[in-house]
Amino acid sequence: MSRIIDYSFLFQSMLGTPKTNPIGSFQLSQLNSSSVQAQLKKAGIDTNSVQYKTVIKEMMKNGNGAMYTNPQAIKNLMKNYDKDGDYINPRTGLAGLLVTEENAASRNRIISIPESSKDEMFELTKKEFLRENGIHNGDTTRRSDVYTNMYRKVQKNDRLAAGYTLQQYERSYNRAFVNAAKAADPSWRAGMPIPAGALDGITRESVENAGKPIDRKI
Repeated sequence: MSRIIDYSFLFQSMLGTPKTNPIGSFQLSQLNSSSVQAQLKKAGIDTNSVQYKTVIKEMMKNGNGAMYTNPQAIKNLMKNYDKDGDYINPRTGLAGLLVTEENAASRNRIISIPESSKDEMFELTKKEFLRENGIHNGDTTRRSDVYTNMYRKVQKNDRLAAGYTLQQYERSYNRAFVNAAKAADPSWRAGMPIPAGALDGITRESVENAGKPIDRKI
C-alpha cells in the first residue's frame, strides 16, 4: 500500500517564484524558535504529540529549511494520522494499513482472522470465478470490500498480517476452483466457460481441510 500526500500547498519554493510570506507562515528552519513554538501553541497544536512529530518528520523529508509552512497546514496534516502517528487511510478511515520500514518484516505472517471474513472471501471468489470464467477482472471485482470489512474487525496492529492471511486463503480458494474446472474438463483454460456443476461440491471447509492450502497459524 502506498501513500501519496501533496505537500505543494504547504510550501512556497524559493527558486524561481516570488518570495511571499503570508501572515502566519514561517520557514521550516525557524520551527524550533520560541516565537514559532508560541504560534503553534496558540493555534492549539500539541508539539509533544506523536501526530505533530510525524507530520514534521514528513515535511522535513519532503522539503527543506528554506520552505514555508503555517500552523493551519500542520493541523490539516495532523488529521491524516492517529494518536500513535499511524497514517489513516482516507478511503476507509482506518490506520495500520501502511507498510513501512518498521513493520514490513512482520507483515508476511499467518494469524487468526474472523471466520466471517473467510466465508465472505470464499463466496465472492466463487461468484467472480464463475462470472468471469476464471479470469481476474480488476475492473469489476469487489475484493477490496472484503478486505476492508475484515480490517474493521481486527486490531490495528494486526491489519497488515490479517490482509496477508486472507490473501493466502483467497489464493487457495481460487486454486481449488481452477483444479475443479480442469478436473471436469481437462481442456479447460481461464476464459473458457466453467463446466456445468464443476464447483458444486466445493466448500470453504473442504478447501481448507484438503492438504495444506496455506501455512498454518504461527
